[in-house]
Amino acid sequence: MPRAFLVVMDSVGCGGAPDAGAFDNAGIPDSGANTLAHIAQACADGRAEDGRSGPLSLPNLDRLGLGAAITLASGAVAPGLWTIPRGLWGAATEVSAGKDTPSGHWELAGVPVPWKWHYFPRRIPAFPDDVVAAVCRLAGSDGILGNCHASGTAIVQELGAEHMRSGKPICYTSADSVFQIAAHERTFGLQRLLDLCAALAPMLHAMKVGRVIARPFTGDPDRGFVRTANRRDFAIAPPGPTLCDWARAAGRRVHAVGKIGDIFSMQGIDDLRKGPDARLMQHMADLLDDAETGSLTFANFVEFDSLYGHRRDVAGYARALEWFDAQLPALFDRARKDDLILFTADHGNDPTWPGTDHTRERVPVLAHGPGAGGLGLIDLAGVADIVAAHLDLGRHAR
Repeated sequence: MPRAFLVVMDSVGCGGAPDAGAFDNAGIPDSGANTLAHIAQACADGRAEDGRSGPLSLPNLDRLGLGAAITLASGAVAPGLWTIPRGLWGAATEVSAGKDTPSGHWELAGVPVPWKWHYFPRRIPAFPDDVVAAVCRLAGSDGILGNCHASGTAIVQELGAEHMRSGKPICYTSADSVFQIAAHERTFGLQRLLDLCAALAPMLHAMKVGRVIARPFTGDPDRGFVRTANRRDFAIAPPGPTLCDWARAAGRRVHAVGKIGDIFSMQGIDDLRKGPDARLMQHMADLLDDAETGSLTFANFVEFDSLYGHRRDVAGYARALEWFDAQLPALFDRARKDDLILFTADHGNDPTWPGTDHTRERVPVLAHGPGAGGLGLIDLAGVADIVAAHLDLGRHAR
């Protein structure tokens, strides 16, 4: 019985979304955003030389069909990415009305989002009084800090000292449908922060806010503040059974790697392995060695998005892509002959684009394993159909 490994390269879009003009960054429509093509062009032009040099080099992904997928999706030709595909390749278009993490992942798992997410307005204060009152009651504080759209790293530096002095949690949002709470692991307490977010989440989910995110940090005013790896996302549950549930219903094991457990609220998932992307790559290697026959492994590599896309760091994004690509031969060597390893993305985050938000783009669909050839343009939910067919899980209505 074959196995499947579904790997999400978070935010690695390839342009061409037909409705990109309906989405924006800093008031500028996303029309023309193209994460991969623009990074490749910057590398070819010598504009991404920090910690790397020369044209973007992704030979393993390109052999699967990466360059061809970019051209299929958007018409763009990405410098250095033009190998004739040897894998199963295509590009996928999202139909859900959003460009955030849950929408993309749920749709990849076969469940488009049937509602519109709630987004907080770009004003100060950003949050309604009843939400603020609930945070204060649950935290036992007489107020909150922030109450605005902000960069998470910047607002912690700005308000960390006042937070430590007053005990008030730092609350902020972004262009995504999120409510984020930052607090010091020592003076506020990590478990207290997690308990606060868990207790607040049902209220925010009822408003169709996708995630309440705990953002713990350490440090002090003299040395500065640093966010820790103890982040926790409290996400609204998917609106219906997903690929993970289909696999579980068929008696298969489902392994989650990275953010997948948070994104799916552990629904349909047997176990979870977390860590920075380098650690996640080792988890993938271990699962290729040990995962059960017939199992599904669902992974998310987030650092393309979190460390480089939102921060508009073109060279950093290119470094991360090249690092990821260089790990693939070791994974392929561990694969069994009937394993499917499918690479895709949940949205774009073009580091050359205005603003700091995700960008509305099509995403590549690349597969190593049985079969080769062009998939054409498919819906994002078509990825779930490919995986389900490979695992013989039957057809599922949407």
